[in-house]
Amino acid sequence: MPEPRHGALRIALLTHSVNPRGGVVHTLELAHALHDAGHRVTVMAPASPGQAFFRPLRCSVELISVEPASADLAEMVASRIQAIEKHVLNLLDQGHGFDVLHAQDAISANALANLRDRGLIRGFVRTVHHLDQFGDPRLMAWQQRGFMRASQVLCVSALWQGVLQHAHGIEAALVHNGVDANRYSAQAGQSDHGVRRKHGLVAGRQNGAPVFLMVGGVEERKNTHRVLQAFIQVRATQPQAQLVIVGGASLLNHDDHSRQFKASLHASGLPCGPGQAVLITGPVPDDDMPALFRAADALLMPSLREGFGLVVLEALACGTPVLVSRTAPFTEYLAEPDVTWADPLSVASIERAMHQMLGVARHTGLPEVCQRFTWPASAERHTALYRAFHSLREPFHARHALSPSLA
Repeated sequence: MPEPRHGALRIALLTHSVNPRGGVVHTLELAHALHDAGHRVTVMAPASPGQAFFRPLRCSVELISVEPASADLAEMVASRIQAIEKHVLNLLDQGHGFDVLHAQDAISANALANLRDRGLIRGFVRTVHHLDQFGDPRLMAWQQRGFMRASQVLCVSALWQGVLQHAHGIEAALVHNGVDANRYSAQAGQSDHGVRRKHGLVAGRQNGAPVFLMVGGVEERKNTHRVLQAFIQVRATQPQAQLVIVGGASLLNHDDHSRQFKASLHASGLPCGPGQAVLITGPVPDDDMPALFRAADALLMPSLREGFGLVVLEALACGTPVLVSRTAPFTEYLAEPDVTWADPLSVASIERAMHQMLGVARHTGLPEVCQRFTWPASAERHTALYRAFHSLREPFHARHALSPSLA
């Protein structure tokens, strides 16, 4: 095998679950781009019996057996840290070599931190997509340890770069998300009509029934409750409009926000279900997402907290107008006329922006922002950082016959 500095790298990308969340999508798309660039990539993730990734991968996959997620979040996190640590160590014991061990989340980062503290690996990379606030001090401690013990820290936005620098003294390098323009396109697909009918979307703006789409489920940081309140006001002048909320697979507990959302929905009297005013689909097949973007007259993402907002690029690539918060990270890479801005803390601002969206034409070509953010470019940036930040050198722990690892 060629010397890693000049040849293919052996890269392990670790993520917290097989669910279709933004950080997991980032992991899989980065894995494909690195694989296509000639590197040997392995994606690792915990999975309970019967679980698998939501899309096929072209690279190697290691699913780490865990019990289904429990109601006690800290207990679940602790058990998954232990399972990932054990699985990685078993791979190393079996002679599997990795030049780069790269955690995309706090759970896998703590597993690698344990191995580093035991002297079994030289170090690891951690990408911080965003940071959460937890009431449990154990979860906050794990979250911080995941990047404090990393030997190289990356961020997908300048917003979180600044948070790490000012709050923790961490100098993180900036990497980017991307969009697959072959997968996400404004060109109608053969399955578009069937996907609309299958999920119960209404006819669309051209037929007097505009569709507003949210992706990510009913969650506080997605601002779903304020969007519902704004939508209720929009229905006063657009009585056939529909709010569609897709996704929601998560390891975190969002029950409090969901109860608040359901109470407001009930009080509004709006019907909920396929073909109704409000449609909550839950997780949908991954292959349906491009058609759902094309079926929507607008994507709503007035989030309170995001790492980057990957679905914004996917929607724009499908020609769908997008409403986002006038806050970072969106303000870092988006601009009018590609997007419509809203104050995420103001229901009235979100309502005005939703009305404004009804006059925004769909994109017919690939927006410039989608041409700037590509997965091959992200892979190239990652590779340069892998090579430049630390020298790749021979391991010091002979017991495991490790391949070179980041110090």
